[in-house]
Amino acid sequence: MVAALRMTRTTDNSQRTTAACTRPGLYSSLPPYPRPVLLPLLASFQLAAATPRVYNGRDGQTAIATPRIEADVTVDGRLDEPVWRQAALLTGFSLYQPVDKRPAPDSTEVLVWYSSSAIYFGIRAFEPGGTVAATLADRDRISSDDYVEIHLDTFNELNRAFVFGVNPLGVQADGTKSEGGGFIPGSNVSPGQVDLSADYVWQSRGHVTDWGYEVEVRIPFSSLRYRAAAVQQWGIQIDRRVQHSGYEETWTATKRASASFIGQEGFLTGLTGMHHGTVVELNPELTNTATGSACCDTHTRDWRYKSNPQLGGNVRWALGSNFVLNGTVKPDFSQVEADATQIAADERFALFYAEKRPFFVEALDQFNVPNTLVYTRTIVRPDAAAKFTGKVGRADVAVLSAVDEGQTSFNGERPLVDIVRLRQNFGLQSVAGILYSDRVANGRTNRVFGGDTKIVFGEKYFAQFQLAESMTRQNGVTRDGPLWEAVLDGTGRSFGFHYNVLGVSPDFRADNGFVARVGYVQPSISNRYTWYGKQGAAAERFNLFATVAGLWQYDDFFSAKSVLEDRASLQMQLTLRGGWSIGVTPKIAAFAFDPAAYRSLFVTGAAPFTPSDRITTALTSFSVSTPQFQKFAASAGTTIGNDVDFLETSRVNRLDYNASLDLRPSSRLRVSATYVSSAFTRRATGEQSAITRIPRLKVEYQLARPIFVRVVSQYAATDRQPLRDPNSGTILLVGAPGTLSPSAASASNTLRTDWLFSYRPTPGTVFFLGYGGSLSEPDPLAFQRLRRTGDSFFVKGSYVFRLGGA
Repeated sequence: MVAALRMTRTTDNSQRTTAACTRPGLYSSLPPYPRPVLLPLLASFQLAAATPRVYNGRDGQTAIATPRIEADVTVDGRLDEPVWRQAALLTGFSLYQPVDKRPAPDSTEVLVWYSSSAIYFGIRAFEPGGTVAATLADRDRISSDDYVEIHLDTFNELNRAFVFGVNPLGVQADGTKSEGGGFIPGSNVSPGQVDLSADYVWQSRGHVTDWGYEVEVRIPFSSLRYRAAAVQQWGIQIDRRVQHSGYEETWTATKRASASFIGQEGFLTGLTGMHHGTVVELNPELTNTATGSACCDTHTRDWRYKSNPQLGGNVRWALGSNFVLNGTVKPDFSQVEADATQIAADERFALFYAEKRPFFVEALDQFNVPNTLVYTRTIVRPDAAAKFTGKVGRADVAVLSAVDEGQTSFNGERPLVDIVRLRQNFGLQSVAGILYSDRVANGRTNRVFGGDTKIVFGEKYFAQFQLAESMTRQNGVTRDGPLWEAVLDGTGRSFGFHYNVLGVSPDFRADNGFVARVGYVQPSISNRYTWYGKQGAAAERFNLFATVAGLWQYDDFFSAKSVLEDRASLQMQLTLRGGWSIGVTPKIAAFAFDPAAYRSLFVTGAAPFTPSDRITTALTSFSVSTPQFQKFAASAGTTIGNDVDFLETSRVNRLDYNASLDLRPSSRLRVSATYVSSAFTRRATGEQSAITRIPRLKVEYQLARPIFVRVVSQYAATDRQPLRDPNSGTILLVGAPGTLSPSAASASNTLRTDWLFSYRPTPGTVFFLGYGGSLSEPDPLAFQRLRRTGDSFFVKGSYVFRLGGA
């Protein structure tokens, strides 16, 4: 008995001594007596209390016989109720980032037990006094704080998990982590990253102590999805982030030399008697936006407003523990926080923005398709939509149907959108899926059929294959074409590789997806080498990532014709002790230009524009970032060198800057400032042809955990000179039928400021009150002759009526 207690004190951190007797834990109520006196007291204490079961992750004790206890506790962030003494104790954490295979330098204890209605976690994170980073943040905004994530693989799939994160004050972040292959559609989340889109109903509280912090968590089974089985086994991982050191620590001894992070989880075994029930959530929404603009021209003082009130709502019906039906009528899809403006260095392609709308984000990972063949932001403003997601055995089922607004169709008719995604797990961690997607209107019909698979083998490797076919009918003409990809990936500790080839036919279209470019074949080869410093060294890790890629026009690839574009890069990143990071990436590339892409351009005399010959570019990027200090964090970077302006196929000098500064002067106030800029200068004449500068400032004050006030102000200054041909001067553009007009200069200097009051006590129950205004001026960043060009007032009220659940 005493030996077990002694193990919980010492195995989690070999450097901890008898001074640890003062820390809380199983013996937190005992005074710090000398060791000879303490041992018999501990023994007698244990005779009177239930014996906890200790599971040391570093020793491989990762199968947890989770105690079922029919009790309830007040979630107040203090683990002082008697039931916590009967919980299973998880200890023995290991370092994962930046270096794995080492004992965690920070001691962590996690207690776990469950009742028929919920699973409970108690977290004690030990840390040197005064180094805990904790703010009263908004939901999902805890990445700058110390925090702990609980990963629950409730279907025991080894490739997908629910994630529940808490900072030292109990502020929540939640979502999903998926390794099924491809981006989570509409989220900008790569495989293996946590997608924070979804919000679940659960309870958490925490507080900072003189030894670290303590958090209490209750997760109702009604907020989870899991198999309908009498006896359950769930995967579990505990992932801790320590900001003062920049370390990531896990309960199981997770290796970097693995094709899967989730696959190295532990297990909650023998779960029985869990009650989920049928849960129905009714979520009516009332919104009103009043938009103001000048009445007749930009100089008039007659300012008028147009109001747009709307009543809509959502319904969510949890059909048992593994199926959910969602519906929405006239939903409010307004953005609470506008998308941060991105700069398109290559203006040939659209920019990708993440999905933020509540109806679409639930179970978003179940519509996960490689190459983003599902992108729900293409459904702009539906009158109504329905979604069904669930699991049958080891198969995922996801169906989405919507009637979208007419402005998104070819002829103004409201298109009908249908998406069906089925995915089957097989083997230990492998998966295969099929996709059907259509967007149907009288003027245009697009259908996509596809299949894909990811096969994990040899622990470190996976192979991924995809084949899709689209058929598009418009104006009585039908075109079809394939998209295909093959990937081979290996993730070793010091050496890794990623080899792939992707082909997209010129006639492939995915109206419900995000395919930025068609008509090409692109093979690429990437190799990684990682060096790890000795424990305690100033340099902890050095990453070297080398990539070589080529791009052919689709038919040219099969005809063995010359490459259209090729590039090589060498990304180097050095991680220093304490969380500092320095990066250098030199890149060289060569670009030829397809004349067919410039058919709408002409030169003097109405002669067709002839693109330049092949252009070679050489760019170097530099970056540096600080650790997440308690009060601030910062980063800066630049890209400099020779590049190409794709709009006029000219050689340019490129100079980019980016910088960010995050300030946390108090636990309630957060200030975030960013600046990005990009400038092109024609190498032939020394004339600056294009420049974009975007400073952005966000200030948030958290009045209480569910209430904050936010101000976001962003200035976008862009200037573009007329397009020029190196030989014949100004380029002519096609205007009205049969006419040509010279390319003209364009400039925009716009300041946008948005104010928001937010009250959000639980997911779905919200009250928003906001104002946004736009101003412009003739000179960039002068702030002297600003003139109001538009504004809007926004109010939203929403309440969730929850029937069933716990």
